[in-house]
Amino acid sequence: MINLKKIYYEKYTKKSYSISNVDLILERIFSKIKNGIYIDIGCNHPIKYNNTYLLHKKGWKGINIDLDIESIKEFNKFRPQDTNICAVVSAKDGKKKNIYIYHSRSAINTVSKKLVDKRSTKPKQIIERVTRSLNNIIENTSFNNKKLNLLSIDIENYEYQVLKSFNFNKYKPDVVVAEIHNIKQKDLEIYTQSLDFILKSNLYKLMLKNNYKLVNWIHSDFIFVRNNLRIK
Repeated sequence: MINLKKIYYEKYTKKSYSISNVDLILERIFSKIKNGIYIDIGCNHPIKYNNTYLLHKKGWKGINIDLDIESIKEFNKFRPQDTNICAVVSAKDGKKKNIYIYHSRSAINTVSKKLVDKRSTKPKQIIERVTRSLNNIIENTSFNNKKLNLLSIDIENYEYQVLKSFNFNKYKPDVVVAEIHNIKQKDLEIYTQSLDFILKSNLYKLMLKNNYKLVNWIHSDFIFVRNNLRIK
């Protein structure tokens, strides 16, 4: 028997792999680019809840970074065309940093002590690791002198610390997707970020300073586009 509902769904709807359909917005922004380059920090899983997998399916390549080696093993298995790196990304190289582990491959593992203190669930393990800056990571890959189209970062309340030391002048990503956390909010309020909070956040001010504008946000994911960007 022909499943008309399935045929209709496959023809007229698009599948999103992101947790909040961010990848569908990115696909629209980059509709004219076939072989772009992305960097995904806090990538966690190669397919599920991933902002770059849809672009990857369209021929894009890039760098995936996560602090969990088990996550990187999954990327090496399912996305071997990418450069997959296990690292604790921070503002500076060579600094010792505590990682708060809730469980292997958890999306909520973090280096943010403030976020850990806010949560009712406590980490099962605390591990000390040495940090690497994002600039250092890129410089030691084949993507160092390549045009960067997308930078996606989701590292549980540590996005600002990483981006404030990032060399925007050199790499100039066309689009930046970043989480903006308000750790004063209750867990159930995380998806109702107020405009006032956003405009006052350090991350928003940092992006404006580096010539980016906020074009959209879904829940806690914020999409910034470089001023005067012309997608060809």
